[in-house]
Amino acid sequence: MDLTLSPSETAFRDEVRSWLRAQSPGPPPPVAEERFDFMLRWQRTLHDAGYAGISWPREHGGRGATLMEQAIFNEEIVRAGAPQPANVIGLVMGGPVVITHGTAEQQARFLAPILSGDEIWCQGFSEPNAGSDLASLSARAERVDGGWRVHGQKVWTSYAHRAAWCMLLARTSDDARYRNLTYFICAMQQDEVEVRPLRQATGDSEFNEVFFNGAFIPDDNVVGDVGGGWKVAITTLMFERAGLAAGSALSIQLELAGLAELIRARGRSQDGVLRRRFAELVVETETLRLNGYRQLSRVISDGVPGPEGSIGKIQWADINQRAGELALDVLGSDALRDDPVWTRRALRARGNSIEGGTSEIQRNILAERVLGLPRLR
Repeated sequence: MDLTLSPSETAFRDEVRSWLRAQSPGPPPPVAEERFDFMLRWQRTLHDAGYAGISWPREHGGRGATLMEQAIFNEEIVRAGAPQPANVIGLVMGGPVVITHGTAEQQARFLAPILSGDEIWCQGFSEPNAGSDLASLSARAERVDGGWRVHGQKVWTSYAHRAAWCMLLARTSDDARYRNLTYFICAMQQDEVEVRPLRQATGDSEFNEVFFNGAFIPDDNVVGDVGGGWKVAITTLMFERAGLAAGSALSIQLELAGLAELIRARGRSQDGVLRRRFAELVVETETLRLNGYRQLSRVISDGVPGPEGSIGKIQWADINQRAGELALDVLGSDALRDDPVWTRRALRARGNSIEGGTSEIQRNILAERVLGLPRLR
């Protein structure tokens, strides 16, 4: 893939940089709920300026830009220190899935509020006993007049406490594995849905438990075919893993620059062990960046992300965790007292190898679907 920007891509990058300099949203607040509201206001600013859904088709409210321009925009957002939009799950997963698998009526109903941030989306896949082995989930949807009633529990559901809609995967028959699941869009604001926030090691509550106690879903909110939910779910997960990599290499590079300053400020710049660990992070972050562009070329060619996106997911999690560990080693006991930023980063990074599919699952995907190795029985 040629990484040289074309004249039109260079012009787009310059346009975005100029606009971001003029906006200067500033750093987000440290408190989680205030930070979410800050991100929501920022998303509406992006939407009003035509920068929400950069690569979404124009007929669905997007800018109709190329995927390369989307990647340029993602990097410039990170470079400017601007926040991500609040409805990132809707923008990166929900919207693209509705565009790919949804009906014209679903596209007309759901896409515009995703772009504007007026309706936040969450993802209802993982369960207490079905995370890595998603096909073994137990949440069940039963047919009723006009639709379905769902019973079951989901967990690790990001922003469910703020969401209007949930991408919900549930069992709808006793057919064979992978043919017994259906993909729904479930309204969160109903009495039969209970959300319980989960407090994290960082003190935030991004994740939730969600209990569906007979929640109603109309037939119009089935995405794809009844019993065909696995195919739609796989599309969602590939978009999720591609989204995690969006701008991630540049974000880590900027954090590593801050880590280098920390090492110098602590008088540890001549420590050979620290220098080697830091150099490894720099090199591996560059491979993350290049693999991200390779994955982008796959999406440009095929229209959807491929299983190679698991490479970036593994690298992203591993580099983040090791960078956090290195920062804490440099700070020593002062990490508990003087530097909440790096402490929070290190604590938050522990979840990176679990969220979005565990690193073990990503390695299985690479082994089976990229390398062609036999499945474990």
